[in-house]
Amino acid sequence: MSGRLSSRSRARLVGVHPALAAVVEAAIARSAVDFIVTEGLRTPERQAALVRAGASRTLKSRHLSGHAVDVAALVEGRVRWDWPLYGRIAEAFKAAAQALDTPIVWGGDWPTLRDGPHFELDRRTFP
Repeated sequence: MSGRLSSRSRARLVGVHPALAAVVEAAIARSAVDFIVTEGLRTPERQAALVRAGASRTLKSRHLSGHAVDVAALVEGRVRWDWPLYGRIAEAFKAAAQALDTPIVWGGDWPTLRDGPHFELDRRTFP
């Protein structure tokens, strides 16, 4: 656990809503699993490319407005996609969000098309 974001992860938070960026910062400080930010704000062109590639199913992603981030778990300096790691990262995100009074949604809680690396600001509070 590093407890802080790398400069590369911080650069990927440029354009992300400040409330979500604050949650990410607070989550890394309390997460038992180290992580990096892989994506924050996306262009419509990038989103369309992800849809074409089958990596996303919507052209109306919360990434387009800076209301979502994706992360990747780091274990011994290597990116890992093992599902249990993302549940542990989500615990840190949820605790950080609660402490900051910032409602978030974890893609791993979705009933279909679960997305463990995805976190977004709750639409009810952040339309």
